[in-house]
Amino acid sequence: MSTKTTKFNKNGINNLPDDKPVVYKIQTEGGKNNYTGIAKRGRVQERIAEHLLGSKDSVPGAKVQIQQMNSIAEARKTESRIISRSQPKHNKQGK
Repeated sequence: MSTKTTKFNKNGINNLPDDKPVVYKIQTEGGKNNYTGIAKRGRVQERIAEHLLGSKDSVPGAKVQIQQMNSIAEARKTESRIISRSQPKHNKQGK
């Protein structure tokens, strides 16, 4: 499983691969996790862009880290584990 980190802006997001489902983390400059989510294959860039400043679901952050998964089910399990462990500030608690 491949991991990639890039700047959390339109240019950075457009360079992310979207050939597999991913778990993504929107992080602060210092690396603190603000939000964790998943995106389906073919929709990675579009889904992460929904969190950019000025959008309906905006989340503050400086960088985004993705981890490619083999299936969406595997991505959901990993997302759930990360959220319960790190309790990111912008995830709805109790998810």
